[in-house]
Amino acid sequence: MIIYYENDQDKMEVSEYLEGRLKEGLNAVAKLHDLTDDTEVGITLVDDERIHEINREYRNVDRPTDVISFALDDDLEDSDEPELIDGPEEHLLGDIIISVETANRQGEEFGHGLEREIVYLAVHGLLHLLGYDHMVEEDKVVMRAKEEEALRAINLSEELFDKK
Repeated sequence: MIIYYENDQDKMEVSEYLEGRLKEGLNAVAKLHDLTDDTEVGITLVDDERIHEINREYRNVDRPTDVISFALDDDLEDSDEPELIDGPEEHLLGDIIISVETANRQGEEFGHGLEREIVYLAVHGLLHLLGYDHMVEEDKVVMRAKEEEALRAINLSEELFDKK
């Protein structure tokens, strides 16, 4: 999987280790779903102010949130973009935007810290890009199981953390 990573916030330090763990989580989802090596996803870390703006603009929700996923249409037939002859066959999934400030608060609240929370949010966002949802209980159960399966693969499963 090709991961485009960007840290667009300066409120909290995000270590190279945490960046690596985040990518491990995304790759775990990719492996579980047999995504090809040329599947692309963008991940951007922002602060609460920026995710609030995005949430208001694209979802009409006037508050910050933890993660937002934007699926990209990979169908070039209806696109104005030129087709690359003999070019690479990328599969553009979309973008995942995570608020580091909200992730930090939630990590403290849930008692598992920033590392697990950021990785969890990245996994959650990628599953949305793959078509999973949690609007009804039946779908929520399936999505949570897929989240935990990916997190278990990189030793960040919920079962490893004490619950408050």
